Amino acid sequence: MEIKTSNPSPSKSVVFFRRGFSTLLLWGIVATIFTSMQPLAYVGLVIALVIISTLEYFKMLHLADVKCFPRFGLFLALSYCGLASYYLLNGAKDIPPALDAFAIFLTATGAFTLQLRYTIKGTEALLAVAVNLLGFVYIAYFFSFAARISFGLPGIGAVPGAYVLLWLLAVTKFTDMGAYITGSLIGKHKMIPKVSPAKTWEGFVGALFFAQLAGCGLFWLMPDHLDALHSWKHVIILGFLLALLAVIGDLAESVLKRSLNAKDSGKILPGIGGGLDLIDSICFTAPALWFYLKGVIPLCV
Repeated sequence: MEIKTSNPSPSKSVVFFRRGFSTLLLWGIVATIFTSMQPLAYVGLVIALVIISTLEYFKMLHLADVKCFPRFGLFLALSYCGLASYYLLNGAKDIPPALDAFAIFLTATGAFTLQLRYTIKGTEALLAVAVNLLGFVYIAYFFSFAARISFGLPGIGAVPGAYVLLWLLAVTKFTDMGAYITGSLIGKHKMIPKVSPAKTWEGFVGALFFAQLAGCGLFWLMPDHLDALHSWKHVIILGFLLALLAVIGDLAESVLKRSLNAKDSGKILPGIGGGLDLIDSICFTAPALWFYLKGVIPLCV
């Protein structure tokens, strides 16, 4: 009789090595795009991550037997990113609000229209519409703020907000890194075990510290390039705000994955997972930074 054995989980050291390798690779890609200062490279990366993450999202839904409209969702994400990129590459400082509103309107009405082809079975129809709307807002719309920051802030060059975007990525990813390192080394008190058993309060404190380390460190090194942040007061406030939202963004994806019984959104990044695992925190921090820069700082000046 053949005995089936499950593959053992990799050790913490193996996971740490894989995560470290993926992190270095990703920062290498970011550094290459940053130094190029090519607008097409910036929007290309945003589009690629949106499409990869949207594909992963609908794949998780499909594997969990959740009814949805993946081809429609992917078409909308790609169309929205393409039109938004067209505006930004042709000198616009923001994606037109009308485009945002129309995309959300089309997502809802299109999903309801597609649902008309099927028999109503309890709440299945509402869930099908809701997950399509969530997928667009959560991934394509939220992550588009990374592109808005790149092109919509005062500065010089073809990508005037490049340094602020780099600052955002550093604060967000140092938050993730701080939570992971601190939690792995000294984490004992579970934060939200029903959502993410690995998260600890010690890791959360480490996340806040590493976020301030990245945010204040970069602002000290290149204040002229980060003058959009205005002052140390705003840098410190944003450091705490973005760290908190990065943790919430990570936990939000944990809610999604646990609901769909998925360990990772994908497997393209060893030790990290998929594209959605990579951008989950940025989907929360990028909009917050944009709103703060456009709404809060002008009121304080």
